[in-house]
Amino acid sequence: MANLAYLQVTRECNQECRFCSNPPTGKTISLESAKKIVDDYIAKGFEGLVLGGGEPTLYPGLAELIKYSAKKKFPCRIISNGQKTADFKYFRSLVAAGLKHICISVYSDDARIQAFLTKNKDSLSNIRKTLNNAKKLKINVDVAMTINRYNAGHLSRVVSWLVREYPFIRHFTWNNLDPAMNRASENPDTIPRFFDLEVELHQAMCFLEENARTFRVERVPLCYMTEFAQCSTDARRIVRKEERMDYFLDEKGLKTQKRTSYGKSECCRACSLNEICPGLYQMDRYYSSKELFPVFVSKDRVIKRILAVSQGKSQ
Repeated sequence: MANLAYLQVTRECNQECRFCSNPPTGKTISLESAKKIVDDYIAKGFEGLVLGGGEPTLYPGLAELIKYSAKKKFPCRIISNGQKTADFKYFRSLVAAGLKHICISVYSDDARIQAFLTKNKDSLSNIRKTLNNAKKLKINVDVAMTINRYNAGHLSRVVSWLVREYPFIRHFTWNNLDPAMNRASENPDTIPRFFDLEVELHQAMCFLEENARTFRVERVPLCYMTEFAQCSTDARRIVRKEERMDYFLDEKGLKTQKRTSYGKSECCRACSLNEICPGLYQMDRYYSSKELFPVFVSKDRVIKRILAVSQGKSQ
C-alpha cells in the first residue's frame, strides 16, 4: 500500500450523514494553497494524494487540482459520496483532468437504510449511477464503508452485492464509526457495539478473501479480526512505522500521525497481539472495555504477513 497524504479541499457536502466526522463549516481551501500543500507532500516523499472533505466534488477547483497533481506525476484519488459523479459528463471531466482512482462511500445495499443514514432519498440510486459511470470510464474504484449500528448486521450482504454487480471493484475499506465527532455524538443510536458487528465483519472478510479482493479495517481492535489481523490499518501503521499526514480545514490544520494508540484494558496485557494492536478507540466513553478479550495467536506470523503485503509478496 502506498504511503498517501490526505487533503480536505472543502467542508461543504450534499448529504447529511448522521455520523459525519467532518460536517459542513463553510470552509474551502484556495486552489493556490492546495497546490502549495501538494508540493509540500511531494517534497516530504509521499507517494500519492487523497482529496476529501466534506464532499470534494463540490470544490470548484477540483479538476484543476487533479490536473496539477497529474502534471507533477503525483497520483491523486478522491473520496466521494458518489452523488455528483452520477452525472456522467461531470465525472468524465475529472477523468479527463487526470483522475484515475475514486473511493465511493457506501453504507448499505438497502435504499431505505442508505437514505436514513444520509438524509438523501436518492443516495443509493446515485451511487449505482456513479459505479456504472466508473465502469464506462474505466477508472479504478474502491469502496469505503463506515460501520454503524444500522449496517453492522448486513456487512457481508453489502460486499456480496457490490462484488456481484460491480466486479471491477477490487478493494474495500471499513472504518468503524468515530463517535467523538459532531453528528455521531448527536446521534448515539448510530454507534455500534463490537458484538453487533463481529460475525458479519468476519463473514464479509472471508467472502472478500475467497473472491480475491483486498480490504482494510480501521478502529477495530485485533481481538475482533484475529484471523485477518494483517488487514488492520492501525496494526499495519504500527508494524511498518507508517506516517500519515492530513490537512484539515479546521483547528487541527496539518496533522501528522505516526502511530495509532487508543485505550487498553487489563485483559490486553495477556493478549499475544497487544504490542501491535492499537486498542479500543474512545474506550469507556463510547465503546466499552468489557467487549475486549485476549487472543493467543502468533504475533510474529501477523507481522510477517503485514511485511509481506508491504513488499508486494501477498495481498
